[in-house]
Amino acid sequence: MEPTPLPTSGGRVVSGMRPTGALHIGHFHGVLSTWLQLQPTHECLFFVADWHAMAGGSGSGGSAAPREEAVYEMVLDWLAAGIDPQRCTLFLQSRLTEHAELFTLLALHTPLAWLERVPGFREKRDQHPGFGLLAYPLLQAADILAYKGQWVPVGEDQQAHLELAREVARRLNHQLGRPLFAEPQALLSSSPRLPGLDGRKMSKSRGNTIAMREAPESTRVKLDHMPTDPQRVRRTDAGEPERCPVWALHQVITAPARQTELAQGCRSAGMGCLDCKAVLAESLLPQQAVWRERAAAFQEQPKQVHWMLEMGSERARSLARRTLVELREALGLR
Repeated sequence: MEPTPLPTSGGRVVSGMRPTGALHIGHFHGVLSTWLQLQPTHECLFFVADWHAMAGGSGSGGSAAPREEAVYEMVLDWLAAGIDPQRCTLFLQSRLTEHAELFTLLALHTPLAWLERVPGFREKRDQHPGFGLLAYPLLQAADILAYKGQWVPVGEDQQAHLELAREVARRLNHQLGRPLFAEPQALLSSSPRLPGLDGRKMSKSRGNTIAMREAPESTRVKLDHMPTDPQRVRRTDAGEPERCPVWALHQVITAPARQTELAQGCRSAGMGCLDCKAVLAESLLPQQAVWRERAAAFQEQPKQVHWMLEMGSERARSLARRTLVELREALGLR
């Protein structure tokens, strides 16, 4: 899947993440890097999707509410990455009952068949036969449409959900006879599926991650134990970067000029796998040091992070309330 060219200016950006605690470098390159690029040029709203974390089949167990610690650690990593609450609106989804009200109004105007055909529901309904799974993409649509979001950074697996949001917006606009909602467009990252330490997609559930704020020695050990080109048995064997999970990380983390040198060294056997891993560590460790330093500054005043979310939630509420007033009036509700 090709990345989506980022819009240069204009339009409102809406995106959220389920609170699973501290983030890994896959989160940074798959989501946060896109947020950072949009932050200077767009009105951005980034939210903690804690209701989504409770939905059946969402990947979080689907029962207990997310712990406050998980929310705090995730937002701390947002701030460590460079997300600026003075330029963006950061908020907690569950603080805004406006999302629930809009979800209800959307549900009254959405055909059941639209929800049943979403791939995520068809794939998981036997394991998670609950309304939460069925309604998950419609709640996601409410999250976006509440702010008339035009741009939505998403992963490949969320594109069907966003298509539903566009259909819901289009249907309501037609029924109301006015363009109340924008039809949100997906923004795909250039690295939506960063490979983990075992070559599969980086995921906490697989235990193959490197945390954004991982300690230097721990990062080095993890990289040293990564598998490499399976056909390169000896140091003197020529390798092929495209067969190597380490190379996939280099393509995202290491400077392009150095990548050329590494690829040549691998194919000519002029460089060993441990040497290649050492270069990857040299590229990654300084970035992690920046993230740890920024996080440490906020950790000295932990209440500041909660205050940022509360203030952001109030700003978001004013926008969502305005949308609801318009929709209620258009529907003849008072």
